[in-house]
Amino acid sequence: MIDIPNNKKIILFDGICNLCNDAVLKIIKYDKKQVFLFTALQSETGKKITDYLKIDTSKIDSIILYEPGISYDLKSTAALKVMKDFGGFWYFTQITMFFPEAFRDHIYDYIAKNRYKWFGKKESCMIPTDELKAKFLN
Repeated sequence: MIDIPNNKKIILFDGICNLCNDAVLKIIKYDKKQVFLFTALQSETGKKITDYLKIDTSKIDSIILYEPGISYDLKSTAALKVMKDFGGFWYFTQITMFFPEAFRDHIYDYIAKNRYKWFGKKESCMIPTDELKAKFLN
């Protein structure tokens, strides 16, 4: 396995998806506590983590929030837990956790299924700028 600081949470995302890349940039903007690190699902590090967690990425179309030594979450639960860490106004998004996970994930899956059509995709994974490199796992 790779060396991950204990106080960090890892977000695995679709590195070629425009919507996902935009979401990563938003998360970086709102991550005032410097909690999150990122890696693309398609990267070597992403594959090592999903192999370690025994997640078959061919069967899921999702963001993965991995808290080393604690747990991992997928889809709407992962997204909502990320927003919870932002604090402030974002805390109100937690109200939607009262909806059944199956209902939340149905909406998530609909967006995920259409994300390339609606938002497009890149030919390769995003390459972070020099100032953002520290936020990404190699």
